[in-house]
Amino acid sequence: MATTVEKIEEVLGMVRPAILMDGGDVEFVDFDESEGLVTLRLMGHCVGCPMSRATLKNGIESRLRMAVPEVRSVEAV
Repeated sequence: MATTVEKIEEVLGMVRPAILMDGGDVEFVDFDESEGLVTLRLMGHCVGCPMSRATLKNGIESRLRMAVPEVRSVEAV
C-alpha cells in the first residue's frame, strides 16, 4: 500500500506535464501529517508568475485534496 507521500508524488506526476508545458515545474518539499499541509517548491516560469497562486490552489491543491484525503492544504516555499 502506498504511503501518503507516495500518493502525493503520484498526483504531482499527473499534473507536472501541464506545468512543464508552460515552462514551470513543481517539487515536493514536505508533508506535515498533523496539519495536512503539503509544501511545494515552484520552479522555472512558475517563480514570480502571477498565475502561480491560482495554479497552486485551484489546480494542484484541489487535485491533491480529491486524491489524498490526508491533504488539507498546499503552500509554496
